[in-house]
Amino acid sequence: MHYGKKSPTNGTPSVYSHVTTRSSANLRGSRSLKSLKVPWYQKPLVQDAIVLDVQRASLITGVFTLLLSIFTIITGCFDLYCYAMAAPGSTHYGYYVLSYQFVYVGSRHVRNALVMFAAFSIILALIIFVTSIMLINALRKEHEKRMLPWLYTFAVFTIFRFLAYLFFSIVNDMIFAYNILMCLLWTAFIIFSAYGWVLVYSLYIELSDLTKLEDLAHLRMGTMQSLNASTVPSLAGSRPTTPHSTVSTMPA
Repeated sequence: MHYGKKSPTNGTPSVYSHVTTRSSANLRGSRSLKSLKVPWYQKPLVQDAIVLDVQRASLITGVFTLLLSIFTIITGCFDLYCYAMAAPGSTHYGYYVLSYQFVYVGSRHVRNALVMFAAFSIILALIIFVTSIMLINALRKEHEKRMLPWLYTFAVFTIFRFLAYLFFSIVNDMIFAYNILMCLLWTAFIIFSAYGWVLVYSLYIELSDLTKLEDLAHLRMGTMQSLNASTVPSLAGSRPTTPHSTVSTMPA
């Protein structure tokens, strides 16, 4: 009997194998991360989207943010043009093509704040345009590290646009169609943006957990291979030798 010898245990092959398409064949025998206590912000916030799984929903989110950045750039440039044309004391001739009555012309500080929000929205939208392309490529190849630029920049973009949305809704008159349309659109955009960020962040946590499991499995396999390689020469050197018997050829 072998006293003190523990039987090997087999852990779960993958924590989130139902979400991603990454192969889990090399994760067999590794310890599951579910048994470890991790902070709440290092856990996936959602497991499944409303209709699709997290991976496909994250890809749709990347396409949505790419289109949202283009929309923000166009509307931001349009707002700056309108603020320049409808500046107090300026003369413009756009009444027959475009009426600038919806543009705020009150306090100078409030007007400068609106211009600032429009200008910074264009700058952030250009950054989101680049990081959204990086996100789509990262989702296709399941590289979680390349998702970090989008997670940071889009969180800042969403918070900034939420503040701009509140300020725009308070100071502008809601009797003009353009102001009403922008408030309705950005209400939906901010909700979709927040939920999309949660989806991508959850997928990032899941892919990070899978990477940790893969690294643990590779480390375990490498340790076992080096242990086997070191024990083979020692077994060969400790092999007992059999004595050879000699037969006398001398006559009796």
